[in-house]
Amino acid sequence: MKLSIGIVGLPNVGKSTLFQALTKKQVDVANYPFCTIDPNVGVVQVPDERAGKLSEFFHSAKTIGAVVEFVDIAGLVRGANKGEGLGNQFLANIREVDAICQVIRLFENKDIIHVENSVDPLRDMDTILIELLLKDLETVEKRLESVEREAKSQKKEAIAEQAALLGVKTALSAGMLAREYFNARPKEEESVRHLQLLTAKPILYLLNGEESQVPPELARKLQESGAPFVVMNIKEEADLGGLSHGELKDLGFESKLPLLIRKAYEVLDLMTFFTTGEDETRAWTIRRGSFAPQAGGAIHSDFEQKFIRAMVIPWDKLLEAGGYAQATAKGWIRTEGKEYVAQDGDVIEIKHG
Repeated sequence: MKLSIGIVGLPNVGKSTLFQALTKKQVDVANYPFCTIDPNVGVVQVPDERAGKLSEFFHSAKTIGAVVEFVDIAGLVRGANKGEGLGNQFLANIREVDAICQVIRLFENKDIIHVENSVDPLRDMDTILIELLLKDLETVEKRLESVEREAKSQKKEAIAEQAALLGVKTALSAGMLAREYFNARPKEEESVRHLQLLTAKPILYLLNGEESQVPPELARKLQESGAPFVVMNIKEEADLGGLSHGELKDLGFESKLPLLIRKAYEVLDLMTFFTTGEDETRAWTIRRGSFAPQAGGAIHSDFEQKFIRAMVIPWDKLLEAGGYAQATAKGWIRTEGKEYVAQDGDVIEIKHG
């Protein structure tokens, strides 16, 4: 599974610089041959020491980590929902991604023009959200026109969708994100999922600058909303990206990119399980809450369709035991059926027909 997170923000906030910094860490094309499908799409490996430890223990010939896809999306301006700037293209591109990483400018630099002629992180954050809200409102209203006709003919699905649309329309009109509205209404979300509402997507905020430049009111708003965020000097990350780990250590610099990548993975609601042995150690990506057959399906569709059982052990218990034979002798490898919910860090062997 390879889901994508779109890098979004006003012009000149550091989106493309972030993309360049991230894609310096792009995965080996030999393992992921389609990682350069498009110049503004990059596949980045998720930092995870567990895969390395398993690979080292089993002397694996090959190690393949989990990945997340970042998409560099054109800058948005006020009025994008009406087509201002590259508005329509921008919003269409966001519709195609699974989550949003909104870059907010903290830094002052008179040589880098701000589209609003001043640096105001809280205003910029709201500008993006308002544009997304207005576009969603337009989408919902258009869909309501056609669904109302279907609902009059007493079609069950149309009646359910109409109710969901009316509810989310009220929420959007009041300035509530679709995601907030749907949190307690998963059935309503299912009814309108096909609309790919922009504000229904999870958001990760990247504050471009230094910790000391974060306005208290912005920090308070992010904390109250529970939204994940990372403070990072993107230019510094890009400038130092070519240095080795040792050189960075000598400079006393600790990159925030691994933290950002991990948070992007989490905001997509993804988790990792492993397969390991002499041939290969591999991190597999599945949705949090997936059952054992779905985990098998991540490896091969036949494993899900012809699933019999799964042999499961947490990665650290496998290492603690000293290998598969020792773990089996201790009774630490469990046999799980179709109802088992895979856990982050499981080592799983699928038995199939």
